[in-house]
Amino acid sequence: MEELELYCKKLRLGREILEEFEDIEFINNKDFLTQILKKSYQNLEIRRKNRRIRDAKFEILKTFENFDSKELDLPETLNLHKLKTGSFIEKNENLIFYGGSGRGKTHLATAIGFEACNHGKSVRFFKVPTLISELLEARETGNLGKYLKKLKKFDLIILDELGYVPLGERGAELFFQVIADCYERKSLIITTNIEFSKWVGIFMDKKITTAILDRIIHHGHVVIFTGSNYRMNNALSNVNS
Repeated sequence: MEELELYCKKLRLGREILEEFEDIEFINNKDFLTQILKKSYQNLEIRRKNRRIRDAKFEILKTFENFDSKELDLPETLNLHKLKTGSFIEKNENLIFYGGSGRGKTHLATAIGFEACNHGKSVRFFKVPTLISELLEARETGNLGKYLKKLKKFDLIILDELGYVPLGERGAELFFQVIADCYERKSLIITTNIEFSKWVGIFMDKKITTAILDRIIHHGHVVIFTGSNYRMNNALSNVNS
């Protein structure tokens, strides 16, 4: 078994095949080798998918399985199937999720990101304040170029809770740089409870606000969350039960 482990490691077949090969049913040697390679590839794809999900750094993993889309106002250009398959990512389009707190914006954004990982896409999830903090730190340490280059490898970037905290002048400039780098190259999902007309209060600069909105909306779809506060309703039901 030590020799098998050695060559599995050298060929990067994974340890799973060592636990499975004795149970493989086969007709002849060729069929056995085919089944070994098939299972090794399947295990490799599972590891790759798990790595993509881990690298996405979702705050809490959410799926479509327990998402209620009844109070979701989708534009004519979108439907739930397109969100699940991530077809908008292939076109480098953006999604802007607008609605009050607790309506399910983060849930849906995470579910889309999770499905994108399953379909072979690289995804990165950020709370906007966290992104700004990391950008500022990278700038101060002289690593901003390297940090921005890392962001460019992702197919989809999720920017959650835009508007909860003002970004400040430097933060707004760095946020714009991320948006500009992604424009027509990557897809974004942005969640916010602030209507577009008030975004200048986030970035504190009319020109930057206009430039950001232009790039986000140009290839973007606005999804409005019209329901009641799910978290509040859930908390109240627990109290009353």
